[in-house]
Amino acid sequence: MKQSNLRQLGITVSAMALAVPAVAWAQAPEARDDTDIVVTAQRLNQSQILREGALGALGNQDAFNVPFAVKSYDSTLILNQQSQTLGQVLDNDPSVRTTYGFGNASEQFVVRGFPLFGEDVAIDGLYGITPRQLVSPELYDQVQILNGASAFLYGAAPGGTAIGGTVNVMPKRATGRLIARVTANYNSDQHIGGAFDIGKRFGDDESFGVRVNGAGRWGDISIDDEYRSSTVVGLAADWRSGSVRLSFDFAYQRSKVEHMRPMVQIGDFSALPKAPKSSINFGQPWQFTTLRDVFGILKAEVDVTDDFMLYASLGARDGAERGNYQGFTVTNSATGDATVTGSRIPRNDNNEAGQIGLRANLDTGPFSHEINAGISAIRQVNRNAFAFGDFGGSPTNLYNPVDVATPDFNFFIGGDIDNPFPIGRTRLFSMFVSDTITAFDERVLLTVGLRRQKMKILSYGYYDGGALGTSYDKEATTPVLGIVVKPTENISLYANRVQALLQGPSVPNDPSQYLNFGEVFAPFKATQYEIGGKVNFGRWNASVALFKTARPNQLERRLDPNDPNSLLVLTLEGEQRNRGIELSVDGEPVEGLRLIAGLSVIDAELRRTQGGALDGNQALGVPEFTANANIEWDTPFFPGFTLTGRVLHTDKQYFDAANTLSIPSWTRFDLGARYVFAAGDTPVTLRFNVDNVADKNYWASAFGSFGGQLVMGLPRTFKASITADF
Repeated sequence: MKQSNLRQLGITVSAMALAVPAVAWAQAPEARDDTDIVVTAQRLNQSQILREGALGALGNQDAFNVPFAVKSYDSTLILNQQSQTLGQVLDNDPSVRTTYGFGNASEQFVVRGFPLFGEDVAIDGLYGITPRQLVSPELYDQVQILNGASAFLYGAAPGGTAIGGTVNVMPKRATGRLIARVTANYNSDQHIGGAFDIGKRFGDDESFGVRVNGAGRWGDISIDDEYRSSTVVGLAADWRSGSVRLSFDFAYQRSKVEHMRPMVQIGDFSALPKAPKSSINFGQPWQFTTLRDVFGILKAEVDVTDDFMLYASLGARDGAERGNYQGFTVTNSATGDATVTGSRIPRNDNNEAGQIGLRANLDTGPFSHEINAGISAIRQVNRNAFAFGDFGGSPTNLYNPVDVATPDFNFFIGGDIDNPFPIGRTRLFSMFVSDTITAFDERVLLTVGLRRQKMKILSYGYYDGGALGTSYDKEATTPVLGIVVKPTENISLYANRVQALLQGPSVPNDPSQYLNFGEVFAPFKATQYEIGGKVNFGRWNASVALFKTARPNQLERRLDPNDPNSLLVLTLEGEQRNRGIELSVDGEPVEGLRLIAGLSVIDAELRRTQGGALDGNQALGVPEFTANANIEWDTPFFPGFTLTGRVLHTDKQYFDAANTLSIPSWTRFDLGARYVFAAGDTPVTLRFNVDNVADKNYWASAFGSFGGQLVMGLPRTFKASITADF
């Protein structure tokens, strides 16, 4: 372990020790029986799914009352599963699978068979404010997932994704109950750290609240010699008095990954290589990425009357990315022979987003109306540069990696490496209005609305000092139509037609790979049709959804199909039509036994491709079947002791649009346990989890940012933590 890790751990432990006296905010608790302490703490430690979410233009909604599939994973589940990235939280959802994007540590998600980039993850309804590549989940009270298109609800996603779903994270808030929690944790092999979470409300009417939480982790993970560190701290302050509610969230996050195991590209298209040993690291020691983000949101709500509310929010993020990145291409799938290339791509982001709106309730005879109207705007500036190493590549091997010398990043240079200038500006502006009409004693809810979106995209040259290159300025309207019918109090049936409006893709600035490098495509729409149902029986919930979504298809073609080394051309050809069914169940059907489970079946078909050559093929990287099940059991024979287990299954995935190559299906098992006991008046929770218990070697994903790329599944990983709630 690096000496700096020990120093950093000491600093973290000292900070947590200093944080503990914050319990003085509250009066000393009365002495309690140990059994009461354990029972109460175990109940608070129960992981949950909430059937609700913040739906952008519609505000906070119960899933039963909206024509969409929405649910939320709470902070208790994040703590119990010891999740360290957003992707590890979303592993619980059968409609979501996690991969990497852009050849570095950026998490990318596949929702209903379509990509969701990290930069299109929203925070409290605003795009572009969360960190672009890795999101530390410790700061958030809920991770909400909306399955389906969302252009009306959230506006166009600035990163050009969010077709199959949107993820929205909600910051923590101080509650009426004092929170004073410290945690120490360990991950195999040498990854250690800790976290703190302190919150309290002040005043006679508890009008003012403060929540401060953070985490730090450093050390090698279960992948050989891969080092990761993460430091995150957040402040959430809010004030509420009568008709006015104000909140302010501010956070700092810094992550570093050294000797990262990269994605695998394939130069030998005759076959795909077998997955190597789960813990092997075929990356290079000189590869690293450092990610730093500072971001915040200011929000206000005012109840003008009981039935009329005004609201506004404004967010900003300053992000910086630095690193040496590597490309890894297998040239012989049988032997694992491969080549390594390198690049240096500094990036800075300066983003702002805001929205202003109103929400009004009124009655017109037998009907009641909830009117939502407002405007939203996003401004983003991307400062970027690049420098590549020798494109010839240095030899290595997938199964027996060879360390190669750090390349000289002087082969191909664009922009100012030391001080990147703007190479892209995004301006999004929209106006929206909707009416949710309720009738027949709230048994029928009809939602109609539209959003008028203006998209202005500017790109600048790398080689002429940042002179304006191409620009795109266009408007589009994305309507929404949805209906909910509740035949009984515990059954909700729904249907919707909604669209996604997306910025067109950008071809990577890699002249060694792409003939049309740097090209920016025009925005496009994707239309979704969905019907579904939800049931609630108090202790448990279930839902089903059938959907169909079509979008223009993104394909890579080689200039010479017979030459695997010829240049690629990225095109939009025909369409990709995804249709499927999702089933989900969660809750506590039997006291002490909790379940989170579901499955997703997707037919992702290519249509109207060039010359019809690929018509009817399955889209690359989209499994036809995925399933999850997560179980918690509070053992009756051992008070305070809970056993946990999780299984994830993913069907085979095609690596190429021609459907000639595929990775096999895989199943992963996770096991865990936690134990709550009383140390005096302090409840203490011990947690132990093992992910990938069988240490299975598998390719987790064949989905890359541009075309097929292989991503290894994580090896067996041991997680342990101890939490004290003062």
